[in-house]
Amino acid sequence: MTRYATCLAANPAATYRQVDLNGRTTGADPHKLVGLLYQEGVAALRAAAYAAQNHEFGIKSERVARATAILFALEAGLDFEKGGEVSRTLATFYHGLRQHVVHASLGSDPAPFREAAASLEEIGGAWASLGAS
Repeated sequence: MTRYATCLAANPAATYRQVDLNGRTTGADPHKLVGLLYQEGVAALRAAAYAAQNHEFGIKSERVARATAILFALEAGLDFEKGGEVSRTLATFYHGLRQHVVHASLGSDPAPFREAAASLEEIGGAWASLGAS
C-alpha cells in the first residue's frame, strides 16, 4: 500500500495516464488499438509544439520521443502482404513524418510539430472512418 501511495504522490498525472491507458487497451480490438496510437501520437506532437513554444525543452524531448515511438509502432504493425500498396504508402508516410519530427526536435519552432500532428490526425481520421463502416 505504501508503495502505491508513494508512486501516486510522486507523479499523480503519470499514474492517472497509466490507469487510463490500461483501461482503454484492455480487451480492445486491434482496430481500436491502432486508433489509440493515432490519438496518442497526435497528443504527443501537440504537447511537443506547446513545450517548444514555451521553451520547456525537457518536456518537448519527452513528447518527441513518445511521438517517434508511436510512429515506429504504427510502421511495425503494417501488414505488407494484406495491405499491399497502402501499407507501402503508410510506411513511407510514417518514416517521413518521423524524420520531420526528429529534425524539428533540433529547433524551438512549434510549427513543424503542429504540422505533423495535423497530418497524423488526418490519417487517424481516415482509419477511424474505416472502423465505422
